[in-house]
This record gives sequence, structure tokens and C-alpha cells, in this order.
Amino acid sequence: MSESSAQPLREALQAWETTDVARSVQRLPERPETEGIQRLYTPLDAGPQPPPLPDQEWYLQKLGFPGRFPFTRGIQPTMYRGRFWTMRQYAGYGTAAEANERFKYLLSQGQTGLSVAFDLATQIGYDSDDPRATGEVGQAGVAIDSLADMEALLEGIPLDKVSISMTINAPAAVLLAMVIVTAEKRGITPDKLTGTIQNDILKEYVARGTYIFPPEPSVRLAADTIAYCARHVPRWNPISVSGYHIRDAGSTAAQEMAFAIANALTYIDAVLARGIAIDDFAPRISWIFNTHSHFFEEIAKYRALRRLWAHIMRDDYGARKPESMMLRTHIQTGGATLTAQQPLNNIARAAFQALASVLGGIQSMALSCYDEALALPTEEAQATALRTQQIIAHEIGVTEVIDPLAGSYYVEALTDRLEAEARALLDKVRQMGGAIKAIESGWIQQQIADSAWERQQAIESGRQIIVGVNKYQTPEEARPVGIFRPDPETYRRQCERLAALRAERDNAAVQVALARLQAVAQAPAGHDTNLMPPILEAVRAYATLGEICGALRQVWGEYVPPTVI
Repeated sequence: MSESSAQPLREALQAWETTDVARSVQRLPERPETEGIQRLYTPLDAGPQPPPLPDQEWYLQKLGFPGRFPFTRGIQPTMYRGRFWTMRQYAGYGTAAEANERFKYLLSQGQTGLSVAFDLATQIGYDSDDPRATGEVGQAGVAIDSLADMEALLEGIPLDKVSISMTINAPAAVLLAMVIVTAEKRGITPDKLTGTIQNDILKEYVARGTYIFPPEPSVRLAADTIAYCARHVPRWNPISVSGYHIRDAGSTAAQEMAFAIANALTYIDAVLARGIAIDDFAPRISWIFNTHSHFFEEIAKYRALRRLWAHIMRDDYGARKPESMMLRTHIQTGGATLTAQQPLNNIARAAFQALASVLGGIQSMALSCYDEALALPTEEAQATALRTQQIIAHEIGVTEVIDPLAGSYYVEALTDRLEAEARALLDKVRQMGGAIKAIESGWIQQQIADSAWERQQAIESGRQIIVGVNKYQTPEEARPVGIFRPDPETYRRQCERLAALRAERDNAAVQVALARLQAVAQAPAGHDTNLMPPILEAVRAYATLGEICGALRQVWGEYVPPTVI
């Protein structure tokens, strides 16, 4: 590159360093161990006679600088040089009191945020004493039946200091209301709360199945929650749009990207219809994606996602705030990649997936634990997963330089390819009338099912090798010791707690609150019929999760999915 052709890039780099970087470092000083290490590499560092670039626009428009549109190289000017990603571990089991003990243990080990798993009954809006909850209470996560349980779950947790992420969808508004009221009772106002609810109901219809209501009222509930938070809980992320479960259901990386973004646009349109300006809520849209085992493809995926989202928000929705165009994502390493055979191999799988995530520039991370293909993770497995993140952060030198693989022919080609494939799929969904239409027709489900079938065929034929599964098997393989087993008494204790609650609370107040909720649910969606205020009223009266969701079931009914072959 000649000096004259390099000049525009040199000037742009200097402008970035003297403005964005200078402000960032003043706000958040870089870690001492980054001293003397160059923070960013560009074509200017490729040597005296590097291969010629097509033109300067390739770099400045396609890659740019960290913290600047289109955010290909990251959403913060100094990325991990100033602060690491939030390190979480997905946890929760048994009763609220038992899960609280696990959370305190993880925080004592250096975890910087909580990530709450709920049991299946909670996820689909049933109380623990409902006959349909039998055998599920406290098994896949913590059982939360009422405000009393949320108070126990968060006992001793400083809610104005610790970020709380909750993987909950169909009843997300109710669980958020429980957190808000728990904080209020401690004198903490909603504007001090930080955290995330997943609240992405559309992916439940195509990937997980923990839905309750039909898509239209479900999107209304999700959008009401987003609108309420924009006005009253401004530091909370009211939605975490999920590609994670789409990927674990069998999708390709491009499908994960496209279908998650298609769902996000549905929520955005619904919130805009409530009179909330795009820049008043878009900065708080967060994401969760799934890092699988194709190392370079996963790095490229996060770079492509940021670029694609930035263009959609600026060009299609007219966003003006840079924060509205930033795709901020939590990731979890691939649950579907874990194997029950030779489970200790999962430590290596999660480590490589976590490394790819960091090289891709994510903001928050949790690792799937090595024993999760067999049971809920043990404390040892969770500690190992957390230590893996800490080793990547401190020991191997990948957090001192921003986006170190930028300019790689392979990574840039993968980034461009994934962006193009995802955009093509997204355009197809738009042509069908949007995500709800594509879901109701079964088209998205069929796309994912076809991809899952192709991958399974590749594994069964040996074209795709899974170590310990279809190659390098160990005869008479021993299972690891210390498999976690939930306490069989959990169900009895939880039902007794629930019975005591119903006997002690003001049941007349509960009925009034539930009637008010139903009246609002029967009214058309709009600014004056937001569902969060009556849900908060019901939670304060100690109405149970099952009672609140049951009241809405009576108004909206339940969803019956289409058949996908």
C-alpha cells in the first residue's frame, strides 16, 4: 500500500484514537497488562508491500473501527482491554432457597452476574402443585410459584449491584414483576435494577416448545414488557432475542442469525405501534446466541451479526443512536454439542467454543458444563466452566488485542458469506409476511428440521466425526462420579410452601387483581392497555404464577402447533 493510498485510513485511525478511544479510556481505563501492546491492527500493519486492497472503502465501510458503525470489529472502542465480558453460569434447581445457596457460591468464586434456570412447570406457567407439574418440580431449574419464592431466591443478593439474567419466555413478564416487587420491598427503585429476561416467545414455537398462548397475544405480552421497561426500568434488558435455541434445535449458523433477527423485527414493530420511538428502546434489545464447534465460522458469525443488525437498524428503522445499532450478545456454548459418551471431552469442546466467542467479540458468556448431557451440573462442573472463562481472560493473550483475526482472508470471507446467507433468509421471511406468518405456516420449523436431519445423517454416516460417539469410542465407558441428583423431597416442600402461602395471603385481593388483569387482556393492545401494571398488582397480592397465567389462558386460550414432518 503506497503512502498516498494509505493516508485516508491513517487519518481515520488517528481520528478514532483521539476521540472514541480517548473517551473510552477516560471512562474505563485499560487493564495494566495491556500496556505496551498495540490495541488494534489494520492494513497499515501488514508490512511495507502488502497485497493491494480493492480500495479504502473496503476497510472503512465493511470493517471500520471498534465502537463505530457497522461494529464489525466490536461494539466498544477498547473491548476487553478495559473490561472483560460478564462471566455467568446458568444455574438453578430445587427450591428457591437451594438455588440461592448455589448462586452465592458462584458469586464467591468470581462470577459477575447470575443466570437463572427455571423448572419446566415455571417455564410454562403452572404452579408446583398442579397435577401437570408432577415429576418436574425443581428438576431442570428452580421452582418459582410466587413472590415469596422470588424473595427467597434473591435473599442476600444485592439487586442494585448484581446483574440478573433469567431464561424465561412465556411468563417472562410475571417473573420480571416478581423481581421488581422484591426490589421495591427492599427500598430499591426499578431504575436501579440491571438484568435481562429472555422474553423471546417466538423462538419457542420453532425450537423449544415452552409456549402457552397463541403467537399474537404472546407478542403483545412481550411488547408490553419492553414498552414498560423503556419507561420505568431503563437499565433492564426487557428482551434477549434468542438464536441459541434455534441452533440447538438443528439450524445452520445462517438460519440461527436470520430467524432470530426476523423475530426481533416482529417485537420492534409491535413496540413502535405502542408509540415508543426506536431510539428509546432499541439500545436495550439484547441477544443470546449459541457457539458451536466450527471455530472460524462462529467467530465470523458474531462479526456478521453486528454488521447486519447495524445496517437494518440504521437503514430500515432510522435509528440514530449508535447504541440502537449495536448488537450486544450473551452466548452459551453449544448444549447440543455435549456428549454423554466420554463427558470429560466436553470441557475441551466448551473451551474452544468459548475462545471462538471471545475472538468474535461477545459481551456476556456462560459455558455449558461437561456433565450436562447426563444431569444438572455439579458445583465442580460449574466451577470448571467458570475457571475456563477466567483462563481465557487472563492467561492466553487473546484479550489484549481487539478483533485479532480481522483481515484474515478466511474469516472475512466467512463473515461476508454468513451475512449474505442470513440476509437472503431474512428477506424470505419478510416476503412471507413476517416471523409470525412464517411460524404459523410451519416454514421456519421445516427449515430447521431439514438442517437437523442433514446433520444427523452426516454423523450417522461418519462424514462428520464426533469424538467418543462415532469414532474413538471407549469400551465399557465409566460415567463420572458425583452426578447431581435433585432432592426428591423438593416437590413435597414446595407444595407445602405453596399451601401455606394461599392460607396466609388476602385471597380477596388476589381475585380482584386477577379480574383486573383479565379485563386489560380482553381490551385491544395499546398504550393505555399495557399488561405490566395489572401483573405487578397481582404479584404484590401474592397471586401465584399459575393463577396469573391461568387468568390469561381463560382470555387467550393455548397454542396448538402445526404439524411439521
